[in-house]
Amino acid sequence: MAEMEGLPPEATDPVIQRQRITSIDSLRGVALLGILVINIPFFALSHFGMFDPDAAGDFSGANYLTWLISHLFFDLKMMAIFSMLFGAGIVLMTDRAREKTGRSMGVHYRRMAWLLLIGLIHAYLIWFGDILVLYAMCGMIIYPLRRLPAAALVVVGALTISVGLATNYGQGTFFEAARDAHDRALAKTEAGETPDPFEAQMKIVWPEISEDFNPTPQMLAEERAIMLDGYWGIRKHHAPEVVFWQTYIFLTFGIWRAGGLMLLGMGLYKLGVFSAQRSTALYGAMVVLGYAMGFPLIWIGAQKIVTHDFDFIYFFRYGWNFNYLGSLFVALGHVGLVMLLCRMGALAWLMRALAAVGQMALTNYLMQSIICTLVFYGYGFGLWGSLTRFELIGVVLAVCAVQIIWSPLWLRAFRFGPFEWLWRSLTYWKWQPFRREPPQVPAPT
Repeated sequence: MAEMEGLPPEATDPVIQRQRITSIDSLRGVALLGILVINIPFFALSHFGMFDPDAAGDFSGANYLTWLISHLFFDLKMMAIFSMLFGAGIVLMTDRAREKTGRSMGVHYRRMAWLLLIGLIHAYLIWFGDILVLYAMCGMIIYPLRRLPAAALVVVGALTISVGLATNYGQGTFFEAARDAHDRALAKTEAGETPDPFEAQMKIVWPEISEDFNPTPQMLAEERAIMLDGYWGIRKHHAPEVVFWQTYIFLTFGIWRAGGLMLLGMGLYKLGVFSAQRSTALYGAMVVLGYAMGFPLIWIGAQKIVTHDFDFIYFFRYGWNFNYLGSLFVALGHVGLVMLLCRMGALAWLMRALAAVGQMALTNYLMQSIICTLVFYGYGFGLWGSLTRFELIGVVLAVCAVQIIWSPLWLRAFRFGPFEWLWRSLTYWKWQPFRREPPQVPAPT
């Protein structure tokens, strides 16, 4: 690829190794591995299990405990950390580009455009649970706000995130209104009366909505047959869901949650929180206050969701919002804990390995999808629906162990992960050096 016209060669260079902030890479590695804890049921079990646990097999004993622990420590927390770091990365990259060339817009939007393409390929050809498209679209939208002061970014980010609380409640309210209209329509029909237009429509639509959250045995059997079938049958089955997530869910949830977290991450980066250079007292306060405020909220919400038997109307109106809000505090507690470990030099070997995982986050994320779809889908080993929630943790640990081991080994020989190298080369319109140069041996005197 030719160098970008009008720019000196050094202006197109990506962040080189000595410029990397190790604490950010370590934190990104933690988030990347933690995301698999949440994704694994969607690889291996019915996606209806999010709202109807019985659809994903036994939900007692060790399986219930597995769900509860993942709900407390991982669900929405790892996405929160990853989103904040994505926002921080936008500021980091654009600041360095502007220092060299006086502008950054072109590089940023090429970077997001290529990420969008990679995400579309991932979503439609590998796994329907892709998050890259969401990140690329949010990254394009929030870019103009990157120059706001740190405090303003934190405030705007928090306000943006709060919109998600309102949309969750609004969806629950609509579902309740739809259910009530359906019931009124049935009662009026039985009494020989004519339902109003909304009631008549909900008489038809509500059963379909309800089935989306409470599948029939036939729907579960059909899903299992598809997931254990061939490649193109699975792709065709998931394609409408991918479109739904990339449109409706993006507008009602994704832009507010992920976009708000990215803005928050920009502000925290400008405040130096992610560099492990703030005081030990600050990071300690993040851990104590984050966990003290977040875990009780999430615990109460989890118990209420279970008590209401995962009723999706309650889930959207109230239940999910306990974790939606509490996860922000726990995520900040996780950030404080990792920064403390980096600051104190504790578990240095693990932090270095996690930094390598984080430095190759795109490659490792795609690798998780490729491995898990091959393990569980019919065109691979066909283990879909065969393992319980508890047993799936063994798969998570195995994949994480592989990535913790292979990432540092790869980076000993190469500057980037393979997909990072491709993404950077496309972004900068120049093939990036891939292999590491062997250490120079001084000539004998």
